[in-house]
Amino acid sequence: MRYRVAFVCAALLSGCASSAQEQRPAGDRYVEMYRTLHPSVVLFTMRVPADEPRRKGKFDDAYGTGVVVASGAWGSRILTDAHVVADARNLVARIGDGKSAPARVIATSNDDDDVAIVETAIPNSTVAQLGTSRSVEPGSAIGVLGYPIPDAFADEHLGTTVSLYTGRIASVRKGALELDVPIIPGESGGPVFDALTGKVIGIAESRFDEERAIGFATPIDVAVKFIASHPRIANYPH
Repeated sequence: MRYRVAFVCAALLSGCASSAQEQRPAGDRYVEMYRTLHPSVVLFTMRVPADEPRRKGKFDDAYGTGVVVASGAWGSRILTDAHVVADARNLVARIGDGKSAPARVIATSNDDDDVAIVETAIPNSTVAQLGTSRSVEPGSAIGVLGYPIPDAFADEHLGTTVSLYTGRIASVRKGALELDVPIIPGESGGPVFDALTGKVIGIAESRFDEERAIGFATPIDVAVKFIASHPRIANYPH
């Protein structure tokens, strides 16, 4: 009898676990969106000029994030912040924690818009869906995908992969979306997405060095307008 009771309990627990998995709230959209967007998120590694005047002419390792906005047999085009890839040497893109290849900057905006398009030969990558920032309001739920301090994670043998942070739009500013999510070094250039639709509504950036708790995003409409104004990349699907 003891064994039968144990078997029944085990079966009930197994059934409950299966039921819990099957009944995972459909509202848990972040899990679904992470799976959808992860393959299109890009880690950039590069060498950039050293900041310190005493090290003039020297280069340091640097990194940033981007998101694939067009891809085909010819390769992939990646949207990021212009400041992420400014003066970069030995620029390498790794898409979706998968293939890596050399990359090159093919277009950059002015400092106010701070967007850039990077191209790599990695073909047939997953392309992120872009939305619009026109209807975004304070309080809207969002997520941010990126690579926070990837060198530190690597040094701690924790691996290098995309991280997801969730929060809300704190304010809609002139030419920028303010987030209640801090943008950690390395995450700049990553996609900020609408938690309801999963579409990208902004490109993450950090503006206040002295106050890292406040994050920002360049509205995606700014990036789309920039892309459309460049004949070489205007065949981007938007």
